Amino acid sequence: GPGIFIQDDVTSADDAKEVMKRYSEFYLTETIKQYMAGDRRQRQWIVMAAKDQKITPTLEGGLDFKKNMMEAMDGYAGIEHTLPIAPMYKDAVGLFAQSGTTWTPTLLVQYGGPWAENWWYEHYDIMSDAKLARFTPFTELERRGLRRPQWFRDSEYSFKLFAEQAKKVVEAGGRVGLGGHGQLQGLGVHWELWNIASGGMKAMDALRVGTIFGAEAIGLQKQIGSVEVGKLADILVLDANPLDDIKNTNTIRYVMKNGRFYDGNTLAEVWPQPRPLAKQWWMTHDATPMEGKPR
Repeated sequence: GPGIFIQDDVTSADDAKEVMKRYSEFYLTETIKQYMAGDRRQRQWIVMAAKDQKITPTLEGGLDFKKNMMEAMDGYAGIEHTLPIAPMYKDAVGLFAQSGTTWTPTLLVQYGGPWAENWWYEHYDIMSDAKLARFTPFTELERRGLRRPQWFRDSEYSFKLFAEQAKKVVEAGGRVGLGGHGQLQGLGVHWELWNIASGGMKAMDALRVGTIFGAEAIGLQKQIGSVEVGKLADILVLDANPLDDIKNTNTIRYVMKNGRFYDGNTLAEVWPQPRPLAKQWWMTHDATPMEGKPR
């Protein structure tokens, strides 16, 4: 369903409860996102209503560091997008770490500097990625990879600076989440994870960002986020160790989803019933990497 915006006109705690019912009673969601829905008192009514109806409340960062600090104080479970001021000092780092609020920086669409997504299009040839071509309409890859509306010198990018702040929050005991923002399905979430690690975060901490922190952020840590007895069998099998190089997260050989085992490159089912992935609608003559063959 839609997020909660200022046009919802929450003018009291009862208004907030009524707005929240569309999620708890109609959409049946366990998480909502509040988008700049008024002043601090209105945002407090919304977070109170969410908790009363057992919904996890998250929010749009909105390029407003002061607002973000107040929202962490008021009990919001998550802040999406970059905290727009860096460097963060000990008081601010401690606030976010101790509040329990999960910060998902989405550096691919970063506030406070050019999008990190553009950096990857400048440095990674998506047109020659055979796996992307298999799972993405090639016309979409052409639209994204042949010409970009903006180009920046490497020194203009500031995602490493903000990644350094994410490192501080995690090392202070806080949580950082992984959000690819839907910019490039499949590969994009790896780009985001590598961006988050670019500020010096330990590889193991970066893997926690990509797994258990996210599960905890949305209240699903008992089902997913780590390999433990009793949890869902959602597992990636890699060919190389991401503790040696975080970019090895993209060496996926197998995927286990809901207890079924798939080839990571083709999504052919390996177990329990070996069978190829059926031809998808986009697998047409144009789904071919540049120069005719994958490299």
